[in-house]
Amino acid sequence: MIEIQSELEGKHFDLFKLEQLLKPLGYSIGGNWDYDHGAFDYKIDDEVGYQFLRLPFKAIDGQLDSKGCTVQLQRPFLLSHKYQRGIDDHAEIGNASASFNQFQEPVDKDASFPEKYIEVGKSLVREVESVLLH
Repeated sequence: MIEIQSELEGKHFDLFKLEQLLKPLGYSIGGNWDYDHGAFDYKIDDEVGYQFLRLPFKAIDGQLDSKGCTVQLQRPFLLSHKYQRGIDDHAEIGNASASFNQFQEPVDKDASFPEKYIEVGKSLVREVESVLLH
């Protein structure tokens, strides 16, 4: 994980409006959210797993699934997940669990981030700052 300092840190936004501004840029709300926190993810590449920029946020007024929720952006970071090739020996079996656990467990959830994408991540943060703050 590589943190990127940003003017976005601490800024408040209406979650719905924030999503409307970030989706056209290629961001999606990551699947790892809860009622009080979440993140927008931008997939940079899928080189042996995937590399992405994450824009984390926390709810400060309301819950993420409620209308009018206000969120506070936190420090953006670059993250790489490396997946094993082939069959996952630890995959859960059964119809109920299979509908939720379709993907392999990461070999390394915090894999080293490829150097060649660090500047790309910084550029993406500057782009978001420009769209949201200027």
